Amino acid sequence: MKGLEDWSAGDRYEPYVGRWSRRVAAPFLAWLGRPAGLDWLDLGCGTGALSQAILEQCAPRRVVGIDASEAFATYARAHCTDPRVRFTVADARALPFDASSFDAVVSGLMLNFVAEPRQALNEMIRVARPQAVVGAYVWDYAQGMQMMRAFWDAAVALDPDAATLDEARRFPMCSPQGLSALLVDAGIVDVQVRAIDTTTRFRDFDDYWSPFLGGQGPAPTYAASLDGPRRDELRERLRDALPTAADGSIELEARAWAARGRPRS
Repeated sequence: MKGLEDWSAGDRYEPYVGRWSRRVAAPFLAWLGRPAGLDWLDLGCGTGALSQAILEQCAPRRVVGIDASEAFATYARAHCTDPRVRFTVADARALPFDASSFDAVVSGLMLNFVAEPRQALNEMIRVARPQAVVGAYVWDYAQGMQMMRAFWDAAVALDPDAATLDEARRFPMCSPQGLSALLVDAGIVDVQVRAIDTTTRFRDFDDYWSPFLGGQGPAPTYAASLDGPRRDELRERLRDALPTAADGSIELEARAWAARGRPRS
């Protein structure tokens, strides 16, 4: 079996999760309620969904997006060309910025994929200015992100060993209690947590299934590891299980947990 996840192609990640991340970014930023003219850091910027939303909603002075994947940073540069933003490759656990460099330090759908999320949060705090906001959001893998929940429920029914790869099992921090505890333990104060709900609507089953063939992220990486007959069996099990409307479309709930706070003075 291949590794737990692959992050090497922004154009294949975008139809899988990037397009849904954009729907969470807007209400997340509205909830932060920051004024115009600030310096923002987007930690784990991926294909640029959150950075683009900051540019559109927050009238920033500048935005810096960092990601460990050169492929994702390249995609973000190509699709987000506003002169106020810069995308670069860096390790979230060792940021190449001076202390107190940003007024807002945020992360979307990334903290659970860092080998040491506490260290990443320590770095977020280090580069945040006094009274800055520090915030993040992650998918509710256990229940609320139904496109992934349906995939893993079907995969585990066919292959019990797949349970070890299920994000709900791997990432207990992706819950209101887990996310809040992570921020508090890192030294962030006035922590608040809320749910952000949206809908993932697929034109038809192929619109749902095809992104799982792109190999970007845990579920697609698992799908890519299967031989043809086993992958076909998984596909048909999902086709039977998903709620399909008369026009062939599929609507599923998508919930993210968001948290915000500020560095301890």
